[in-house]
Amino acid sequence: MRQRHADEAEATAPEATTPSAAADEASAATAGEGAEVSEAAPALDDPSLYLNRELSLLEFQRRVLEEAMEADKPLLERVSFIAILGSNIDELFMVRVAALRQQVAAGSTKRSLDGASAAQQLKLIRETVIALTEQAYACWHHQLVPALAAEGIHIVDYGSLAADEKAALKHYFTRMLYPVLTPQGVDAGRPFPRISGLSVSLVALVKDSRGDVKLARVKVPDSVPQLLPVPSAKKAAAGQRFIWIEEVIKANLGDLFPGLEIVEAHPIRVTRDADVAIKEIESDDLLETIEEEIWKRRFRGAVRLQVAESIPDHMVSLIASHLEISSDDIYRFESPMALKRLWQLVGLDRPDLKFKPHAPVVPKRLRLLPKQDLFSVIREGDVLLHHPYESFQPVVDFLRTAAFDRDVLAIKMTLYRTGRKSPIIEALFDAAEEGKQVVVLVELKARFDEESNIDWAKALEAKGVHVVYGVVGYKVHCKTTLVVRREGDVMRKYVHLGTGNYNASTARVYTDLGLLTCDEAIGNDAVELFDRLTGYEGEQTYDKLLVAPRFLRPRLVDLIEREIAHAKAGQPARIIAKANGLDHPEMIQWLYQASQAGVKIELMIRGICSLRPGVPGVSENITVTSIVGRFLEHARIYWFANNGHEEAYVGSADLLPRNLDHRVEVVFPIEDPRLLRRLKDEIIDSQLKDTANVRELRPDGSYVLRRPEGDAPAFDSQAHFIEVA
Repeated sequence: MRQRHADEAEATAPEATTPSAAADEASAATAGEGAEVSEAAPALDDPSLYLNRELSLLEFQRRVLEEAMEADKPLLERVSFIAILGSNIDELFMVRVAALRQQVAAGSTKRSLDGASAAQQLKLIRETVIALTEQAYACWHHQLVPALAAEGIHIVDYGSLAADEKAALKHYFTRMLYPVLTPQGVDAGRPFPRISGLSVSLVALVKDSRGDVKLARVKVPDSVPQLLPVPSAKKAAAGQRFIWIEEVIKANLGDLFPGLEIVEAHPIRVTRDADVAIKEIESDDLLETIEEEIWKRRFRGAVRLQVAESIPDHMVSLIASHLEISSDDIYRFESPMALKRLWQLVGLDRPDLKFKPHAPVVPKRLRLLPKQDLFSVIREGDVLLHHPYESFQPVVDFLRTAAFDRDVLAIKMTLYRTGRKSPIIEALFDAAEEGKQVVVLVELKARFDEESNIDWAKALEAKGVHVVYGVVGYKVHCKTTLVVRREGDVMRKYVHLGTGNYNASTARVYTDLGLLTCDEAIGNDAVELFDRLTGYEGEQTYDKLLVAPRFLRPRLVDLIEREIAHAKAGQPARIIAKANGLDHPEMIQWLYQASQAGVKIELMIRGICSLRPGVPGVSENITVTSIVGRFLEHARIYWFANNGHEEAYVGSADLLPRNLDHRVEVVFPIEDPRLLRRLKDEIIDSQLKDTANVRELRPDGSYVLRRPEGDAPAFDSQAHFIEVA
């Protein structure tokens, strides 16, 4: 359930008609029935109407932490939320803090939607991160560690070990760690080492026989367990006992520096800028360029130094000077040095301390039919898949069936993230070996998955697959597969469209939607899409698919304007949108204008939300909720009442500048009345009435946990979907 954060490219000024230009007219217009508009309402581009995106992102991290603090959740699941928080904070520094630091260094005067400068945002981020991580460490030390101990899982300090335990760990150190470790001195002939990002190191002061004190460093290897089991003669009674690896290394540091006195030693951790800036137009070989940039990323400028509470100031100053960072980039923490390393505990074989395993089901329409009849099932009607409650296997079967079907001539697919072990890739291998024309666009710029995608691109090419590395100037984020099948004298197009990646592993923990269809118009649109992705931009025409960056945003605006018109005519008007983030200024302004017209707007925004709800005269008709639960909410849904003729769209795009203006995204309609009813009545409505996982956004940017009314039991939409699947 780890949240992923790709690059946040800022939007350019929209060329389309903007609501700010018509704000006065909208405010003065007759509102829908029951709605009143304040004459004192601010202009829609007023900074006071926007929440800071960075603080909003940190509010999401607070919601993650609150999950770890819930005593009624399984214990190791609570530990996983702490680990998720650690990973997400790391990415915040690698991407967002790094970008803001670059703005400051360049003297940029650019301000956020709420009017904050880059320097102001960095200050706010620091204050919030310190407070948030202090709460996280308090939760770990005072709640989770004692609870783990009560279950026989002990995290121990080296000083508390018995002599035999220390001897056993000494033996482990000599046999398993000593050959791997590299002691590094710092002097005229040995400059301060280049410390790679996110690695833990021990920095020490060592004294020679002349009394000279020098700096030394030992990298803690990340190729071995970070929590080492403690051998004990009383193992049965003691349960499982673990110690952090750096404590064992520290206790035996003298073996690495023989003849020197270890004055003191402390763990540190460096976070570096992870923004891979690719000048695609100047690059002759995009794959080679990205490979080079990934290597450079390990040693880009430092943006955060984490140090132990015990380290003295003079050592901190010395290290900071070598890393060329200021005191504002230094963070003191208790053990463990990196919360993300707690993932190791989550992997323990203790099913009694985890959620009850969930086995995704195959939809009834696909359950009893042989796999070779999958195409006939799709011809009978569209298939809507709701992951992880429904299995991802039909998507894999769709590709496998296509690979071996003698009538299938071509398979075309986009891949953004697919994982290390991928049945999707295996199916594409099979298709190529069967002589199908297989075309795969592998997005090499998928942040933190670049290396994996490069490996898959090379493997696919080795099998004879035609691989496209992306589109110059844009990331290809859409989730689209096209299968062309010869059926008599007809070339029928079968299409899979989704909100989530083609990753069988994350499909078990991310909530997503997928559609299998052979709708002729959608099939023709998919052909057009792939022609543009593999060829040149040229003229584009799409019948049903909403494709960013050119067509999606204008169509969403049209749909919002239609609801505004219904509201002004006194007709029922309502918008429901579910997305991972909302901070596109134009989209927010249109939603404000719709609220002013009396449109009821219900937003389910998991993460970043810069829209400020509940502002009189502007957004009193808008509610914003966020669901954080067992599964990571990842689906994007856009539903419009349309005066009783409801329309719904599902797809890969969030309401962020990067998605609407800087990526290739696909949003598709749900037109089958049966599926449309399921989407609204079963999926959307269930999440709207959730009282177990929902937090409501307040006008001040804080979130409040929604509770059931009276003595009613809490309704958990995620648990409900498991039950009814």
